Amino acid sequence: MFDSADIPTPDQPVEAFAAVIALRRLASTLERSTVDHALTQGWTWNQIGQALGMTAQAAHKRLSPTRRTARDQKGTT
Repeated sequence: MFDSADIPTPDQPVEAFAAVIALRRLASTLERSTVDHALTQGWTWNQIGQALGMTAQAAHKRLSPTRRTARDQKGTT
């Protein structure tokens, strides 16, 4: 997936913080896309929450496509 040698070390703060931001965005995109596909395949919020190490309610609140759309329209993520 990626070579850990390409990840900046903490002694390079500018590059390291940029990498942290990029990794967070990548993780968020992967998480949302995976949830969307899981829902399409018939997964329950309980299964999704369990896979992500959270409750079904927490997963739904944070990742539900309809709730996500409403939050995105307000300008927050």
